[in-house]
Amino acid sequence: MAKIEIVESLFEEIENTFKGRSTEVFDLIETLEANPHKGKSVGRVGEYVIKEIKYEKFRFYFILDGYKLKCFTEKELVDLLIRFVRMSDKKSQQKVIDEVKRVLVKIGPAGFE
Repeated sequence: MAKIEIVESLFEEIENTFKGRSTEVFDLIETLEANPHKGKSVGRVGEYVIKEIKYEKFRFYFILDGYKLKCFTEKELVDLLIRFVRMSDKKSQQKVIDEVKRVLVKIGPAGFE
């Protein structure tokens, strides 16, 4: 089972945007613990894969170690960290993906603290 981490700024943005429905979004995010292969790959920076999952018209972006995801079995994915870093609507999708890539290149995953 993978470990899910949501960056604090994204957590607050989800709560402010979705209000009472935010629990539905968090439940969707938590489904990745059991199935880390879920989501559409939208980019790659070094060893990190950038993926997205959709909820209504919004997209939620997360990064994870692509090597572990590709080579390990479900039982071995215990130490896989899935870090949710950004959200966007359809209009700003490419801008957010490019921003995530830029942060990963310059700073690495620590840039999303």
